[in-house]
Amino acid sequence: MHELINHVIQISSRRDRTEINSSMVDALRTLFRPQQLTIYRCYPGTRKPMVFACASHGPDGKRLRNAYVPDKKFCQPLERDPILARCRKEKSAVLDYLADGSHRIVFPIMDHNEPIYLIDLVLSDCFSADERVTLMGLVEYFGNHIGLLDYGETDTLTGLSNRKTFDKHLFELLGKASIDPQNGTHESRRRGCDSNPHWLAVCDIDHFKRVNDTFGHLIGDEVLIMLAQVMRQSFRFDDQLFRFGGEEFVTLLQPMTEQDATSTLQRFRSRVEEQSFSRVGNITVSIGFSALQAHDTPTDAIDRADEALYFAKHNGRNQVACYEQLIATGDLSAKEIAKGEVELF
Repeated sequence: MHELINHVIQISSRRDRTEINSSMVDALRTLFRPQQLTIYRCYPGTRKPMVFACASHGPDGKRLRNAYVPDKKFCQPLERDPILARCRKEKSAVLDYLADGSHRIVFPIMDHNEPIYLIDLVLSDCFSADERVTLMGLVEYFGNHIGLLDYGETDTLTGLSNRKTFDKHLFELLGKASIDPQNGTHESRRRGCDSNPHWLAVCDIDHFKRVNDTFGHLIGDEVLIMLAQVMRQSFRFDDQLFRFGGEEFVTLLQPMTEQDATSTLQRFRSRVEEQSFSRVGNITVSIGFSALQAHDTPTDAIDRADEALYFAKHNGRNQVACYEQLIATGDLSAKEIAKGEVELF
């Protein structure tokens, strides 16, 4: 019991998903000695649910991955694993007996009738009834702690991630450069083996003040909620979506070419234009975006995307503008300031 309490204290002291997962793996491994365990984070996906193996322990030891930014190498469609699919369908723990006499049990962490995490363990056949009760209690506690974390990281109106969470994500992408031990060169963790950059896009609803003034703030809130739904349907499961406040939304796109980033954002813009928004009818959005660079600060990245957004707003609205393209065509100019950064006129 004393050991269990110590692990609960360790989990409760964490405010970062990756650290919480690490503490949970330690607790499960120490208390229940599983042959194999995996913590999956679940994503609804635009076409099919996906799972990301963000933490695990097995014969090769402990594996821990950034729980905020899913690594595609460790993602798979949920339906590919029949036990995980069954757990999602039944919305409760499922048990499967394996050929070697051990058994596999998967616990769902549910939110709004969908699993947000799955905890997958392979246990020996001598696992006692008391241990099962303790295990279920620990899993329930983990779910409650994640629920509190979600509350603090989520915009309460739209359900998208909030500004505080954006800061965490962006620092993860920008601040984790490391030295390649093979050749001593800098290699950003955010890019891995992909030479394409991440992209930061700022989206703003055109004439949103007019919506609030004409229809009232309740209808304005409904528009924001519906726009968030269109965002979820328009982007990939591993793209990060945020509401900054008011009518401003931000997307962090996974590595891709400038052409693909433009196509992705244009598709979203078109879907918004075609969508009927309750009593308001049709609305449009303007979007500015820019590539994340290895030595960016968060302010650098946001400022470039904001400059592109400003250009889109003042050149017709309802369009997508890329900062790098605007610089290349001469539509925007850049200057060097004293500390060596780039700032626009």
